[in-house]
Amino acid sequence: MRYLILSDIHSNLEALETILEYRAYDRSVCLGDLVGYGANPNEVVDLLRKMDPVATVRGNHDKVACGLDQGEEFVFHARSAAFWTRDQLTQENRDYLSHLPQGPLQVEPAFSISHGSPRDEDDYILSEPVALHNFRFFDTPICLFGHSHIPVVFELKNGNLTYQLPSDSAVIHLDLEGTKYLINPGSVGQPRDGNPRTAFGVLDTGQQVMEFHRLEYPLENAQAKIRRANLPAFLADRLAVGY
Repeated sequence: MRYLILSDIHSNLEALETILEYRAYDRSVCLGDLVGYGANPNEVVDLLRKMDPVATVRGNHDKVACGLDQGEEFVFHARSAAFWTRDQLTQENRDYLSHLPQGPLQVEPAFSISHGSPRDEDDYILSEPVALHNFRFFDTPICLFGHSHIPVVFELKNGNLTYQLPSDSAVIHLDLEGTKYLINPGSVGQPRDGNPRTAFGVLDTGQQVMEFHRLEYPLENAQAKIRRANLPAFLADRLAVGY
């Protein structure tokens, strides 16, 4: 089975539509943060619901946008966008977000999905010590996670932890018998690794490979919508530089 892996879409309709031109997958999963930052929250949620992912977990921006959390820990631009999103969402889409499950969520015996980390949905995995601690909180060979917006593969084998930052078109061969993995596919709607192209992954459980993909998309259109909505200008500017 080939799973399209989407994470941190953040209301960026242009990026999501560009990814959906890629057809070489069977089912999809979403690692959370459908909304926040961008100017098309309803359109993104509507489109994702039509895709009917086999599994979706909630992200921290989803929680604030639907009213489950007040976002006290958010910086100004994130909280402003989340509250703007809350006002824009239809009741149907607000209800959809409010009922998304908390990760980690097992999709099949090969892998689970989470937003921030399998230990805590709001935590960031940004270092080897944090990654190492999190391996004890999932039982599948693979746990896919988002939240940091940075593509990375952490590999734990025989007690030894290694990691790699995959290239734009990397294909990582996985050992699902003797190794565990924490894998972030990168962000669909707001990359933060210095590469502004939209990011997504494909996990092929049959071939036991993880593919990383980057695509150009019309980010200028996404920027213009953010500015027209009078959202913080920083949210538009950062799309062009991938930070």
